[in-house]
Amino acid sequence: MPRGTICIEDIEIGMCRHLRKEVTDRDIELFAEVSTDRNPVHLDDDYAMDTIFEGRIAHGMLTAGLISAVIGEQLPGHGTIYMGQTLKFLAPVRPGDIVTAEVEVTNIDYSKRRVTLDCRCLVKDKPVLKGEAVVLAPTKKFD
Repeated sequence: MPRGTICIEDIEIGMCRHLRKEVTDRDIELFAEVSTDRNPVHLDDDYAMDTIFEGRIAHGMLTAGLISAVIGEQLPGHGTIYMGQTLKFLAPVRPGDIVTAEVEVTNIDYSKRRVTLDCRCLVKDKPVLKGEAVVLAPTKKFD
């Protein structure tokens, strides 16, 4: 899978990029520290067992951050500016889950350098997150 910045002039409908990452206890702890979201459903096994999830789960925005990583590192890549993102959380991500984050180009406005991306995260081929991002892609041209 190619990696690196793809400028607006080279982006095409249907282009896809992805990454795979195991979500660890340390990831969850670090996200809680950085975000200050210390909801015990993420950090306390005993508390989380008594919730609808019946165990600890990762922060939804930690999972969404993997989408941001694909966009910022691969498609379009470095120099990309986020303009908007919709998210729908479909299932929990648990410590130890391997998440595949994928983005696919669905629309391009070359004149405005705007790219629309279908975004999804999967665990064992099961969707856990879906959404759409609109980004400002880098260009080869300098005004």
